Parts: sequence; C-alpha cells; structure tokens
Amino acid sequence: MTTETYSPEAAADAVAAADPANAKRNTLVINVLLVSTFVVMLNETAMSVAIPQLMSALDVPASAAQWLTTAFLLTMAVVIPITGFLMQRLNSRPVFLLAMSLFSLGTLLAAMAPNLSLLIVARVVQASGTAIMMPLLMTTVMTLVPPDQRGKMMGNISIVMSVAPAIGPAAAGLILHYLEWRWIFIIVLPIALGALYLGYRMMLNVTTPRYAPLDVVSVVLSAFGFGGVVYGLSNFAIADAPVPGPLALGIGLVVMVAFIWRQIVLQRKDSALLDLRTLKQKNFTISMTMISILMLAMFGTIILLPIYLVQVLHFDTLGTGLLMLPGSLLMGLLGPFVGRLYDKIGPTPLIVPAMVVVCGVLWAMTLLGVDTWWPNILIGHLIMSVGFAFLFGPLFTASLSSVPPQLYSHGSALLGSLQQVAGAAGVALFVAIMTAQSAGLAAAGAADLEALAGGIRVAFMVGASISILAVIAALFVRKPPAQEGGWGGH
Repeated sequence: MTTETYSPEAAADAVAAADPANAKRNTLVINVLLVSTFVVMLNETAMSVAIPQLMSALDVPASAAQWLTTAFLLTMAVVIPITGFLMQRLNSRPVFLLAMSLFSLGTLLAAMAPNLSLLIVARVVQASGTAIMMPLLMTTVMTLVPPDQRGKMMGNISIVMSVAPAIGPAAAGLILHYLEWRWIFIIVLPIALGALYLGYRMMLNVTTPRYAPLDVVSVVLSAFGFGGVVYGLSNFAIADAPVPGPLALGIGLVVMVAFIWRQIVLQRKDSALLDLRTLKQKNFTISMTMISILMLAMFGTIILLPIYLVQVLHFDTLGTGLLMLPGSLLMGLLGPFVGRLYDKIGPTPLIVPAMVVVCGVLWAMTLLGVDTWWPNILIGHLIMSVGFAFLFGPLFTASLSSVPPQLYSHGSALLGSLQQVAGAAGVALFVAIMTAQSAGLAAAGAADLEALAGGIRVAFMVGASISILAVIAALFVRKPPAQEGGWGGH
C-alpha cells in the first residue's frame, strides 16, 4: 500500500461501494471495533464504586485513591489529541492492535498490582489504549459507511459512547458485592484478550495512510493544556491535591490558548496536530456544544446518584448498581432504533424533544430529599436514559457528517477530547457544588443527611440550568447534506 498519494474521497468510495465482499469486510471491521471499544469504555467508569474498598484494602486515604480516576482521565485527555496524527500515518489494523495491546497489558498489571502506585501506573497504560479506540472507531465508520446509513451505525456506536460508561459502575457494584476489587480487572482481562485476538485474526486495513508531520511543540502544549484542564477540574474542590485544582486549571487554560494559536498557524500548511478547521462547520460546532453539555450532565449524574442512594437512602453497592442498570440497558436497546429513525427523519425531530426530557428530569432531581421514594428515582433515571438514547447517536452523526472527509480523524479526536474535558467538568462541578452547599447547610445547623441531600439538590439545579443552553442549541442542529468530497472552504 503506497503512502505517497492520498485521496480520502477515493478511499471512502472504494470501500463503501456496493460490492458484497467490501460490505461484508466493512461490517466485520466495524463489529470488531464496536466490541473492543465497549470493553475499554466500560472500564473507564467501573472504578468509581471501587474507591472505598480500595482505600480499605490498600490502606490509603481518599485523596490518594482518587488518583485512579484522575490519572485515567488525564491520560485520556493527553493521548486523544495525538490520535488524529496516528490515524493519518498508520493503517487501521496496527492502530487497533496497539490500542488493545496497551489496554490488555494495563488490565493485567492492574489485576496484579500490589500497591496503589503500581495500580495507578496500570490505569495509565489502560487509558492509553482506551484513548485510541474511540477516535479509531469513529473515523473508520465515517470512512466506510455511506451518509444515508450513518444514523443506524451511529446508533450502535451510541451504545458504546453512552451505555458503557453508565453501566460500568453497575457492573463493578455487582462484582464488588461478592468479590474483591481485583476481580474487576480479572473478569475484564480475558474479554480484552479475546477482542485483541479477534482483531489480530480479522481486523483489516481500511484506510490509506499518508505522510503527516508530528509537531512536538503541539504535543507538549496539548499535554499540558488538556491535562491541566482535566486535572484542575478533577481536583478543583480537593484541598490537599499535589497541585491546587484552580491553579492547574488556570495554567491549563493559558496553555490551551497557546495550543489553539499554534494549530491555527500550522493548519495553513496541513501540519496541525489537531486541525481546528472542523469548527468552521456550524453544524459540527453546535452538535459538539450539545454533546459537551450532555457529557457534563451524564457524568455528573453518574457520580451523584450513587452518593445519594448510598449515603442518603442507605442503599448498598449492589442495590445502587441494580437500580441504575435498567436505564443503562434501555439506552443500549434504543440506540439502533434511534439510528434508523435518524436516517429517515434527520436529527431535529429526535433531539429537540429528547433534550427537553433530559432537562426536565434534571429539574425533577432538584426535588430529591431524605425520604424520596426510590421507585421515583428509578423512573426518573429510565426517562433520562431514553432522552440520552435519542440524543447521543443523532448528535454524533450530525457532527461528524458535517466535517469534510479529509478532517474525519481530526473531528473524531476533537470529539473525544471535549468529551473527556466535559466529563471531568461534570464530575468536578457537581461534586464541588454538593460539597460546598452541604458544608454550608451543616454549619447552619442542618442534620447531616439533610445537608447532603440539600447539596445534591443544588448541584442538580446548576446542571439543569446549564442544560437549558442545550435545549436552545438543539433547535439549530440540522441533518448535513451528503459529502461529495472537497474541503468545504479550504
């Protein structure tokens, strides 16, 4: 396969043609990527419910144990911007094998880790593989699948993007109810190795690599920029963090400005690490804004609901996982159905009412109290999950389908980067507000449970207020026309 010439349109047309052999190959490649990405994304949030048991087993404080989550998010934020470069320089098969090998190695190291330090190192190795998988999946789908079928395929991808992180805590809670924390990794390891073997045997090269320069300065700036922002958000309310969260956030934002400026300069000669010309597409920018707000709301909810159920309503870990499981499964079941609807009617009739529903549930959660009937929470979570199901797939499709084919890898990398930042922001924002409000209520004389419930109510109120912006943005998302090639203004 030559690397001297590069024609993304020709490559896309060739592999997406109606030739049955190509169609069978494309389906096989995408299914391998879907299974593998689900496994690595499931792992991303599974550790959230394991922190208390790890603190006890490894005899470490909460401020140290939370690095298992922070280090994972940091690595994701640092590696994802580089994936655009990787997917231009390398064929899809070696990129896949690299990602799953890193994830499998990290999982093995985690299962064997004798102390917290080595467990954190293992999580960093896992995250390096995870960071590569999602942009690889998105770019491959955008290259192989014709525009009129992307809604259905993105419906399948939405299972990975939304259900895997949501189901992670439930699955981990079930495991931890019966087994020690190492089994979270022991159970995942053979699945990861199976996906790696399947990919080794069946994964095919479906993209045409080309020469793409690697700007080392951009890599350094992205590491400190994205890393600083995610670290700052994750540690914003932690008093004894090694580097104060607000300081790290400030440094990260300043470095991000420098990173953005350098990309604007470099993209004039097609050598940017993360090409920001994707943002010239109005539909992409609006969809990305909505996705960011949704990730903020979803990760904030994922972190707050278990706290509320365990500490206020006195659920155990298993009960918490089981309560949140139906919504996660429903989200997955609806994904392909929503995708087919998108192909028929476009995004607007789907995302506008769905965004109103999610916004409404967030406002309903501002009524949570110390004696809220748990079936009401189950119903609210189910309704919110339906809303997410009607949002993620259509928004992924509308955003990336608006980007010229030459920029698919950059659009996928930017999507993944913003998701990580928004997820970290959601966790940091909801927890910081809950903590501050709870402390204020306790100081004013409120009982501990009421103070905590009050803090959770205010956190959901802020999230609900932010979601109103997404309701407004939903009115402006349109179904993009089929790409006929070209730079769209370049």
